[in-house]
Amino acid sequence: MCALASPAFTDRHGARVLLIGPSWVGDMVMAQSLVQLLLQHGPERTIDILAPAWSAALVARMPGVRGAVAMATGHGRLGLRERLSLGRRLHGCYEQAIVLPNSLKSALVPFFARIPRRTGYIGEWRYGLLNDWRRLDKARLPMTVQRFVALGLPDAASLPRDVPIPRLTVQPANVRAALHQMGLNAEDDVLILCPGAEYGTAKQWPPEHFAVVGSHLADRGWSVWVLGSEKDQEASQAVCDHIGPAALNLAGRTSLAQAVDLISQARAVVSNDSGLMHVAAALGRPLVAIFGSSDPGFTPPLSPASRIVTLGLTCSPCFQRTCPQHHLDCLRRIEPELVLQKLAELLPNQLSESATS
Repeated sequence: MCALASPAFTDRHGARVLLIGPSWVGDMVMAQSLVQLLLQHGPERTIDILAPAWSAALVARMPGVRGAVAMATGHGRLGLRERLSLGRRLHGCYEQAIVLPNSLKSALVPFFARIPRRTGYIGEWRYGLLNDWRRLDKARLPMTVQRFVALGLPDAASLPRDVPIPRLTVQPANVRAALHQMGLNAEDDVLILCPGAEYGTAKQWPPEHFAVVGSHLADRGWSVWVLGSEKDQEASQAVCDHIGPAALNLAGRTSLAQAVDLISQARAVVSNDSGLMHVAAALGRPLVAIFGSSDPGFTPPLSPASRIVTLGLTCSPCFQRTCPQHHLDCLRRIEPELVLQKLAELLPNQLSESATS
């Protein structure tokens, strides 16, 4: 018996959909665009997301998603036994699965669950595991979000003129709890800095540059919160040491749920190309996103309240975790003044042109 969908619920048009979610925060956020498109074409649909347990906080904040189905297998592990067990438990729950990752293992649970329609790109030779398989045309679909949304349409169908912008929502009670637990208040203007990037150092703007931006706003009475994972603690502390008492290092101290709720309170966010960048964009926060080794045409922040800073050097984007030429010019040569100018564009009433001089 399916524990996730009511046995009395039946539908002949694929109204119960299981999305197989990505393993990266940013990609998971962009999956919400697909949720919106599915509901636009079928408002009666019920949508769940199968994804790693850590992503439950994001799924809970995605409008249009009923709930998360946790995949206990760790990232990078096949976990065949666990996937088979989960697939059997999901048998009869869904009419369609849409598999967003391109790996073979990501298509196993829908196959084991015998979901009638299993949609995804061919990826790692997934013939048979998928029965509604697509060939990815990277020229036609250059952006990650476009590739996700296209899976919600008939094969080769044209994308809508305006692809839905990913959205996250927060509950006031959760925000209050996060502020209380961190000993914070959001009464002052808050700048959030995100100096980390899980992928590697080739996506990380120097901490001293973040510090210049933070100091500029701290001098004008802003509070500065620095967010990131445990891996980002050293870089985050360096930023805070440069800024002084107005800055608080929260890297490694918050859960993902708390980080999302705190970002919702930011007056502005400055971030590397990272998962938290996509979170800020989906929350509609004024955002300056800094790109080095990655391509802003591939995974940009999908919000009109964002600005991108990139130099477009001949050696970038290289998509490497560390700079192959050992100079990191694509990031080091981005001056803090340029980021401050972009912030002033987003907040003309709070940061006048003179603020960047």
